[in-house]
Amino acid sequence: MEPDYRTWIAGGSHLELSGHRIFHRQDGPVDGRPVTLLHGYPTSSHDWVSILPALTESGCRVTTLDFLGFGASDKPRGHDYRMTEQATLVEQLWQRLGITGTALVAHDYGVSVAQELLARDSARVRRMAWLNGGLYPDLYRPLPIQHLMTTPIGKILNPLMSETTFRMTLRRILGRPVSDADLHQMWLAMTDCGGKRVQWALNRYHAERRANAGRWQQALESYSGPVLFVWGPADPISGGHLLPRLRERLPRARFEVLDAAPATGHYPQVENPGPVAAALVEFLAAES
Repeated sequence: MEPDYRTWIAGGSHLELSGHRIFHRQDGPVDGRPVTLLHGYPTSSHDWVSILPALTESGCRVTTLDFLGFGASDKPRGHDYRMTEQATLVEQLWQRLGITGTALVAHDYGVSVAQELLARDSARVRRMAWLNGGLYPDLYRPLPIQHLMTTPIGKILNPLMSETTFRMTLRRILGRPVSDADLHQMWLAMTDCGGKRVQWALNRYHAERRANAGRWQQALESYSGPVLFVWGPADPISGGHLLPRLRERLPRARFEVLDAAPATGHYPQVENPGPVAAALVEFLAAES
């Protein structure tokens, strides 16, 4: 049985980085192949729980963390949350844990953090796997509710969000059924430590993506290491409509498109963990 959110947190620890307590875990053999998993908005590292066993059993040493403002990490109110800061925290975590090189797997919000890390020092990323995320801002198609939540009205509404509304919103971007119990774990991650109070501040990442579009696109397209896309085409936000550009701009990349009926949506590792885990295990074990 997979650990629920509270059990997941109990199996990790906190480090103080840049004055903030950041939750992280390390799983798998100590001498295993290093891989770091970066989660999405608005949830936490617990999103990876269903694929973790396959990775560790294949010999990976898996590092996960909750970004600042997410999950069990600190959620300071009034903070100017930036993806560039999140990348700095990842670098600091690597330094504290003695990680000099690692494979990187990123989803949603985490893809922008990964692009920033590649832009800073791509040599430390041994191979790169991407799951659905806003890699190209001009192709990003947020839901109307996402637009609303970035406005002054959203600043008022975010603390009033209910779990029912949360579940309804998530189901609009999923392609496969996800149980209420699983969505409840995601709700716990978002609301832990007063999380509803920081959602409006976190949501400003959309503007940061646009501001860094050129630099992050260059980091994505110029990366010379092995690349894998594990993609849910039914995602209305960052789904199948990105694939033609990705195939054109990254002709050397591998693609695992999860289009078997019902097609996978925005959360491949949650909706369809079996094929995601299999694709990642094969990719992370490859020599070239």
